[in-house]
Amino acid sequence: MDLEKQPQQPVAPAGPAPAGIRASDADRDRIADILREAMAEGRLTVEEHAERVDLVYRAKTVGELEPLVQDLPAGRAAGRPAASPYAYGPEGPSGPAENLVAVFSSSTRKGRWRVGGRTNAFSLFGSIEIDLTEALFGQRLTVINATSIFGSVEIRVPENISLRGSGTGVFGNFEVDTLESTDPEAPVVVVNGYSVFGNVEAKPKRGKLIANLHDQLRKHLGH
Repeated sequence: MDLEKQPQQPVAPAGPAPAGIRASDADRDRIADILREAMAEGRLTVEEHAERVDLVYRAKTVGELEPLVQDLPAGRAAGRPAASPYAYGPEGPSGPAENLVAVFSSSTRKGRWRVGGRTNAFSLFGSIEIDLTEALFGQRLTVINATSIFGSVEIRVPENISLRGSGTGVFGNFEVDTLESTDPEAPVVVVNGYSVFGNVEAKPKRGKLIANLHDQLRKHLGH
């Protein structure tokens, strides 16, 4: 038959897309994940991460994306064990930020709740309390953007996670007690923002430790 006379075309092995190929949303998300992980590990500052992520979502081609992670151990994630001692959700684009607003009022987030990737806290002549000591982290990196104007934003975290921050106090106080967990897979909380005639404070809560979240999650769902 004619079909038998036609030589079979070899199937090209899948590989990295050529540099000139238009970047897909999946390509951008993959690079953004690598950058997020690099910031969580302390390889990038908050400012460097923000600059590179902005370039990621402006990139038109794969060739524009590659230089953004050239100086990072991008292949490290592939070699990680599948099991993690923490009950993180699947890696992927983060959802909408949670917003906590206190204007001449107070707002509190504490107890057993699942933390998203981003939280925005805005206090104007008010107070906001964010207590992460009993929270379930949906991902390894959690970013809290805190703004206080004639108000206060207080953030409390377990003692055995990593806590980092970057901010400014203008006639006010911006204070983050830096922590570095000895566990490379422990959650990382980054607090950014500023205060004007107000207070932004992020500290560990003494005696509060984050335990094996898989066990915690099973107990929580079992009840």
